[in-house]
Amino acid sequence: MKPVVIVGAGPAGIRAAQTLLHHGVIPCMVDESLRGGGQIYRRQPANFRRSARQLYGFEAHKAEAVHRTMDELAPLIDYRPETLVWNAEDGRLDMLSDGRADSLEYSKVIVATGATDRILPVPGWTLPGVYSLGAAQIALKYQGCAIGERVAFCGSGPLLYLVAYQYAKAGANVVAVLDSAPFSAQCRALPALLGQPTTLAKGVYYRAWLAAHGIPVHQGATLTQIDGEQRVSAIRWGESALECDAVAFAHALRSETQLADLLGCEFIWNALNRAWLPQRDAAGRSSIDSVYLAGDGAGIMGADAAQMAGERAALAVLEDLGIAIDQRRSVVLEQQLAGIQRFRHGLETAFPFPEQWARQAPDELILCRCEEVSVGEVRAVVDQGHWELNRVKAHCRVGMGRCQGRMCGLAAAEIVAERSGRGIETVGRLRGQAPIKPLPFGVELEP
Repeated sequence: MKPVVIVGAGPAGIRAAQTLLHHGVIPCMVDESLRGGGQIYRRQPANFRRSARQLYGFEAHKAEAVHRTMDELAPLIDYRPETLVWNAEDGRLDMLSDGRADSLEYSKVIVATGATDRILPVPGWTLPGVYSLGAAQIALKYQGCAIGERVAFCGSGPLLYLVAYQYAKAGANVVAVLDSAPFSAQCRALPALLGQPTTLAKGVYYRAWLAAHGIPVHQGATLTQIDGEQRVSAIRWGESALECDAVAFAHALRSETQLADLLGCEFIWNALNRAWLPQRDAAGRSSIDSVYLAGDGAGIMGADAAQMAGERAALAVLEDLGIAIDQRRSVVLEQQLAGIQRFRHGLETAFPFPEQWARQAPDELILCRCEEVSVGEVRAVVDQGHWELNRVKAHCRVGMGRCQGRMCGLAAAEIVAERSGRGIETVGRLRGQAPIKPLPFGVELEP
C-alpha cells in the first residue's frame, strides 16, 4: 500500500505526522536535516550542550515541545532524516540519502518545505563573510558559533531583529542593525499587529533590548555597499560607513515552492508575499488531488501558523481517505489561521518591500552567483524585447545554475519588471526544475 508522505520535519510536518498517527495512519516523513525541528526550532548536534533557553529564547518551551513530539513520533512512523527530495513525477518522489538515489511512491503527499531568505543583492555581497540571516542563525543554533567577530545585521523583517538579538544575547559583538523599513511604517502597522499582542510584545522587546545594550539600530537605513578585498571590511548606507568583518542580510522570507511546482500544482500571484505561491484552499488542498500544502512553503505565516496548517492539512488527508475527523476542530484551525493572516498584513506594512532596489541596482552588480550574471546583462536582454522571466533566463542563464534560481529568481523578476515597466506580477516566475538542489557526482542509483 502506498504511504502518505510528509516532506519536511519542521513545525508543520511534525504536527501533520502527529495528527495522522493519532487517527491510525502511519506516515512516511522525509527530511533533509539530521534531526527534526525545522529552521525555527533547529536542533543542535547531540553532543552540544547549550540550553534550550540559550538557543531559542522566548520560544524555548515551544521548541522543546516540538522536539519531544518528534522524538516520540520517530520510532512509530517511517522517518527518513538526512534525505533530500530532489524531484517528483508520475506519483513518486525521487530522493537522495547517504549517497544513494531512491524513489518512493505515495498515495498522498503533504508538502511542508518551509522557507528561505529573500535576497536582494548589493555590491560586495559575494565577499567571504557575507551570509543570509537564516545562515547566520544556523551557525549560531547548530554549531554554537558566530559568523564573525564584528557582525552587522541588515535588511528588513522580523527575523532581522530576532537574529541580531540572538547573537548579542549569546555574547557576539553586534556592531549595528540596519533596518530598511522606516519607523513610521511600523507605527502605521500597529493597529493590525495588536491582533497578536504576544508576538508583537516579543518584537518590541528584541528592539528595545538591542537599544538598551548599546547596539545601534538604524531605521530607514538601506545597505548599499559591502566593502572588502579578501573578505568583508565595512558596510555602507547613505553617507555612513561602519567597519565590520561579517554581514548577515535578507529582506524577509520566501517560500520554498519548487517541489510543489514539480508535483504539478497551479500557482497564483500573492501580493502579500510578493511572490507566486501554489494554490491551496483553507484546508491545505492544492490543485492536485493527492497533494496538500502546509507551513511557510505555501506562504509565510510563522511557526505557530505552520503547526496549525500542518494539522489542518493532515485532517484534510484523513477526510479524503474516508476517515472520520472532528469537523469542529477543522473550523477552529481555519479561524485561527485567518486571524494570523490579518497579523501578516500588519507585518508587511511594518516591513515594506524596498521597491526602489531594482531601480538603484548598478549594472555591474552580480545578480546570479551560480552563472555570474550581472544586473546589466539581465537589463540588456529586457531591452531586446524579452520580458517573460523564463525567456530572459534562456537568453542570459540567470537562474540556470546550481541553485535553480532559489537565490536569485525573485531578485531577477524585480529587475525584469522594473526595466520593462511592467508590474512584478506580470513577468512570470521561474519554472521549477529538477534537481531542486544540487546532487553530488557518483550517486548510486537503485536497480
